[in-house]
Amino acid sequence: MTHAALPPLPLPLGIRSRQIPIATGLDMHVLEAGHDTTTTPSKPLVLLLHGFPELAFSWRHQMNDLARAGFHVVAPDQRGYGRTHGGDDRLDGDWRASHMLQLVDDVLALVKALGHTHVHALIGHDFGSPVAAWCALTRPDVFQSVVMMSAPFAGPPNADVCEQVHAHLTAEVHALADLNPPRQHYQWYYSGPHANEDMWRAPQGLHDFMRAYYHVKSADWKANQPYRLQSWQADQLAELPHYYVMPLDKNMAQAVAEFMPSSEEIALCQWLPEKDLAVYSAEYGRRGYQGGLQWYRCGTDKQEYMRLAQFSGQTIRVPSAFIAGASDWGIYQVPGAFEKMQTGACTDMRFCDLIPDAGHWVQQEQAQRVTARLLDFLNQL
Repeated sequence: MTHAALPPLPLPLGIRSRQIPIATGLDMHVLEAGHDTTTTPSKPLVLLLHGFPELAFSWRHQMNDLARAGFHVVAPDQRGYGRTHGGDDRLDGDWRASHMLQLVDDVLALVKALGHTHVHALIGHDFGSPVAAWCALTRPDVFQSVVMMSAPFAGPPNADVCEQVHAHLTAEVHALADLNPPRQHYQWYYSGPHANEDMWRAPQGLHDFMRAYYHVKSADWKANQPYRLQSWQADQLAELPHYYVMPLDKNMAQAVAEFMPSSEEIALCQWLPEKDLAVYSAEYGRRGYQGGLQWYRCGTDKQEYMRLAQFSGQTIRVPSAFIAGASDWGIYQVPGAFEKMQTGACTDMRFCDLIPDAGHWVQQEQAQRVTARLLDFLNQL
């Protein structure tokens, strides 16, 4: 289905939707606020990068407030997501085209296509967080500041030991299957051949699958009380909730089904009402998940890990910040990453905030607080 044939997104006034061809071969869909009417941009650019399974729509609460502060604000559907076309969504297709440095090139190409030469602030959530981090690390001349959200950045792999480290990571993931009860790691499950069909064709229906998935990773699920894990060992990883380290005999749709909120809980969910969830379920129902799952295939791949080790020892030198929900297990899912981000990976970190009453979907669960902290960061620059 062409973009013109798709129904318009239910966007707040002041946010527009459009397609932009970029030099990496994508026809990129973006949401935009604070845009100039002239062909030469005059306002500083703020870019917002979503994660999985999300969309540019995830930033709907922040865009107008950032635009009113004087910024040109752009949120793209990234490669493999939403209404952006040109990537390879096939399971047997060119999944390596979604490797991290390609995602960085996509962002660089978007900046150029927008008519800008640099980005005042790059903000990324979930899988958008490492994309933002790698942009800032590899091209500080373009990306002048960065905010990472919900996924800490520990820095590049150590080139001296990267093969041994990757072997250890993989071995401990495989060791999860030997526990009692046996478990599996979601990133390796997402990298496998069945994840897309499991979620796209979820027996409870895709909309209810996404409702349960969003609910159980939010502060609405009161069992989310995260704490630091000691190490990347199978017995430690097994302390993570089932949406991160799943029962071995369940797929993701099955793993979250038992946490489906009641009709009363859904009616009370102000941060993700049914009409907003319907945007996600419609977009993923139309396209499926494989475009985003290609990222996970690259993320667990040894070749990709070795590729990133070429930047061993480099740090993020531009001003940076970190924001997450206090109820988000994502902060600690990679033991030590939260600490390494603050003590070594970023050399000019302005603040690290864990926002109360928010889980993984922090910019939606506590939209006003996140917007206020983003404006605090922008005002420091």
